[in-house]
Amino acid sequence: MPQPGPPRPIKSPCVQVCSVDPESGLCLGCFRSLAEIADWIRLTDAGREAVMSDLPHRRGRIPPEKLGPANGVG
Repeated sequence: MPQPGPPRPIKSPCVQVCSVDPESGLCLGCFRSLAEIADWIRLTDAGREAVMSDLPHRRGRIPPEKLGPANGVG
């Protein structure tokens, strides 16, 4: 029986800018909701990919003045 290797890393959009915009409910760094962040490790690969594919569209829900240089503003 083959030995299991180290666990596969979980892909994440986190950029370690953890601040939630109260109006949109999205993180200003990765654009995920608090529920998505909390459940990230429990999501399937397909679930994480579905969230990640939607993230670029979410940026428009946050006013540009709230986004810092890491997100192309500043």
